[in-house]
Amino acid sequence: MIFMSSLTLTNADVLKNAVAIISEIIDEGVFTFGPNGMSMLSPDRTMVAVVDFKLLSTAFEEYKVDNQVEVGLNITNLSNILRRVKGTDKLTINLESKGKVELVVEGDGKRRFELPIINVSLEKPPIDQLVFPGRIDLESGILESGVEDAGVIGDSVIFEASPELFKLSAKTDTTSSQLELKKGDNGLLDIKMQEPVRARYPLDYLKKMAKACKLTNQVSLEFGTDYPLRLSFKELDKVNLSFILAPRVED
Repeated sequence: MIFMSSLTLTNADVLKNAVAIISEIIDEGVFTFGPNGMSMLSPDRTMVAVVDFKLLSTAFEEYKVDNQVEVGLNITNLSNILRRVKGTDKLTINLESKGKVELVVEGDGKRRFELPIINVSLEKPPIDQLVFPGRIDLESGILESGVEDAGVIGDSVIFEASPELFKLSAKTDTTSSQLELKKGDNGLLDIKMQEPVRARYPLDYLKKMAKACKLTNQVSLEFGTDYPLRLSFKELDKVNLSFILAPRVED
């Protein structure tokens, strides 16, 4: 397929920061460039986690995509290049038919980087089939703090929720940590849960995902008993970064 598309960001931080977080979970992925923006839906190699990323066309100063294009990229290499982009730089992404993606950085001079387009064989997971029994909206800093607390205790985190309560905890035989928020407490923005639910999730993945708390002021949590967790970080008209994480089923 022959294609030529160009996308320009005057503030590349939202892409830079999101890709840096994504690169800690997956090393390769397929970006789709369509009329509404760029997106990626990809599992990690262990199939424990899924990244669902959307950067809306309204986040770009210029967004010109003639046809929908799917581009496989090494996420680690992309993140390393984006680290060289300052917040005051202008970033233009050119999708070309010669098998490479060009990134042009304009600030103190004009710099160009090229990334090869690669074949990525991972199938898109059917996350639309997930049905969550409820949702909790938190200030992002609350989740970040709770995950950091759990990190000094063990290697997994227990999420519990009821119609009036949300709890995040970790424990070993000798130590424990717990974050508890009741409906109406500061930081707990909304809770919609019909019945009590409880699930345990691996902490190493949650630590990486919780870094997205720096992208937005609010995070949504959806989970059920021994059921996958979805963390959603959204900024209106800009970015939507979600993660699906498989539970660690208790004996």
